[in-house]
Amino acid sequence: LLVEEGSLYPALYRLERRGWVEAEWGTSELGRRVKLYRLTPAGRAQLAAELATWKRFSMGVSKVLFAS
Repeated sequence: LLVEEGSLYPALYRLERRGWVEAEWGTSELGRRVKLYRLTPAGRAQLAAELATWKRFSMGVSKVLFAS
């Protein structure tokens, strides 16, 4: 997975604004100050919905590609 520099944090901020993740400041193993993110209950529900959509889509594509 390649994530362009400058695209990860805007995406995390959008998820935070939607209430799907929450963030808090912490300390890394190297002693640096870092922002830690975790899924909220609403984020878990959204993830489940997105996974269900992906499964339906990928099954449909598989049926088209591998139809005999």
